[in-house]
Amino acid sequence: MHKKSLNYSLRITKKAVKEIRSYIKYPNKSRLRFRINVVGGGCKGLKYKFFIDKNKNIDDILIKKKGIKIAIDPISFQYLVGSTIDFIDTLEKSQFMINNPNVSTTCQCGSSFGM
Repeated sequence: MHKKSLNYSLRITKKAVKEIRSYIKYPNKSRLRFRINVVGGGCKGLKYKFFIDKNKNIDDILIKKKGIKIAIDPISFQYLVGSTIDFIDTLEKSQFMINNPNVSTTCQCGSSFGM
């Protein structure tokens, strides 16, 4: 996929950008990336894993959005094309969420999904 096309394959909300920047805003953290993995688990079979990572894998797909580097492995990327990264902050929970048009089913608690 062309590099410019990669940037259009994911969207990110202002809330998510603000939250990610709060973790990587310091000068000594400029090499940090927001990593998204799709892993097996949950009652529907797949779930998202989010973390800040300083490592770069040779096969990573690196997307730059609004000054943030998002790293995704190629297998996870195929599940995420067309998705929007968001951050929700309510009384009940504060977490990153993925609005993924490719998902066919989710569990009731929202922590896992199926395709």
